[in-house]
Amino acid sequence: MKDQPALHAAAQAGPVIPVFVYDEERGGDHAYGAASKWWLHHSLESFGRSLGKRRAKLVLRKGDAPQVLAAIAAQTGAAAIHAMRHYEPWWKEAEDELRDALGDECELCLYDGNYLLPPGSVTTNSGDPYKIYTPFSKAMLDRMPPRDPLPEPETIHSPDDWPDSDDLEDWDLLPTKPDWAGGIRDFWEVGEDAAHDRLDWWAGEVEKYDDGRNLPSVDHTSRLSSHLHWGEISPATVWHRLKDKRSDGWKTFAKEVIWRDYTQNVIDQFPDYPRESYRDYDERTLWRNPKAGHLIAEDLECWQRGMTGYPVVDAGMRQLWKTGWMHNRVRMICASFLVKHLLIDWRYGERWYWDCLVDADYGNNGVNWQWISGTGVDSNMFSRIMAPLTQSEKFDAGDYIREYVPELADMDDYCIHDPPDDRRGDYPVKMIAHKEARERALEAYRASKD
Repeated sequence: MKDQPALHAAAQAGPVIPVFVYDEERGGDHAYGAASKWWLHHSLESFGRSLGKRRAKLVLRKGDAPQVLAAIAAQTGAAAIHAMRHYEPWWKEAEDELRDALGDECELCLYDGNYLLPPGSVTTNSGDPYKIYTPFSKAMLDRMPPRDPLPEPETIHSPDDWPDSDDLEDWDLLPTKPDWAGGIRDFWEVGEDAAHDRLDWWAGEVEKYDDGRNLPSVDHTSRLSSHLHWGEISPATVWHRLKDKRSDGWKTFAKEVIWRDYTQNVIDQFPDYPRESYRDYDERTLWRNPKAGHLIAEDLECWQRGMTGYPVVDAGMRQLWKTGWMHNRVRMICASFLVKHLLIDWRYGERWYWDCLVDADYGNNGVNWQWISGTGVDSNMFSRIMAPLTQSEKFDAGDYIREYVPELADMDDYCIHDPPDDRRGDYPVKMIAHKEARERALEAYRASKD
């Protein structure tokens, strides 16, 4: 409830009815993924407990968000709906629909706070939004620090009567048959208190980030992404907690926080960016379509299951499935492997990450995939193809591999990044050799541009 501008304003205005509407249809092909549902359940549970301590409650409803909220406003005679502004295209559409549904009877008050600065507010000298990250980042830094975080409301007044509420358990957000979330439960603590505990820990570790962020076996990363995405902590809170640090680690981490703002600025300009490539090329020539043949579909499945024969790739994909998260350096390696070694359309990877990540974010996920695939407005060149074996050794991923690829747990450092075929046992051989994959990818790319 700290630094939540909508709640803060509502609490000052009068009695508050906190409402969350589970609108599972509006996102279409980007409806809540399985891992996101798990986090959402526990985050709502945590928020409900926090409100309970203030003698308030969280009203849960399922359905079309504008219709549900308009109905509650009419039932209760609400003077205003206070909500955080979101930039996914379906939520922007919902905001317009809600404003129309409310008419003159109830005011819709929207607030920014999910990002350091409102998307679209940082522009070039000519007033145009930035498309490229580096000048955007410099402009952002010139305007930092962000606004001061708001305190938790001193008082949250309750209404005389409460609207009916769904039972969270009835939404079936948690997996049961089978319950595949054991690894996620072990890996994460969810909620606002957990987010602030994580930030307190990170304040003492951020100085190691510049070098440690690339070492999956050590994992000097903040793991704040999920808490930020779900609104359990604000980027302004993170920035002000760390802004007086003088280390290279903080300077590098600050740019990562700014990257969140950048990706929202991209989808604000290009709403379908996580669905459509920005650059022109012949997709039929470049990509191998898993729907066109069972062998290509099997390649995609091997990547999803972590059975490619490349230990660092498989460790990453298995970590993703087990924990709902993947180390950032390994995310790039795994993504590059799909689009360049296997030549499978980046959108298949975007959808898989979307379903498996507890921090799945429409802007971040889409922009990152188009960056690695070379198809984005600001992206890596397609011809820059990550060598997973070299990356694994360079960033000392041995212990990371041992943790998530138990078939190789007894392998020594000399062999673990690229085990000889006669020592792999039940672990698969490489799907395709790196040199062969590189040559095939470059040839396909040349053909797609002819």
